Amino acid sequence: MSDSILEIDARDLLCPMPIFKIDQAIMGVPLQGRVKLVATDPGIERDLPAWCAINGHVLVDLARKGRIWTAIVEKGS
Repeated sequence: MSDSILEIDARDLLCPMPIFKIDQAIMGVPLQGRVKLVATDPGIERDLPAWCAINGHVLVDLARKGRIWTAIVEKGS
């Protein structure tokens, strides 16, 4: 795994755009590579874990500070 993390800014985008953006971004990441998603859509708390489970990715971290959600996703198989 590389130490670099691709960061996706999805602030002020509503569902389904944050998931669409991370879905597109993770295609270019190597296996076990990581993507950091920054979003303000509160639906990310529900949608991102489901998307990871469906697509075989690992949700490493999901945290909220104020209205900002930050997630780290590791690309799975």
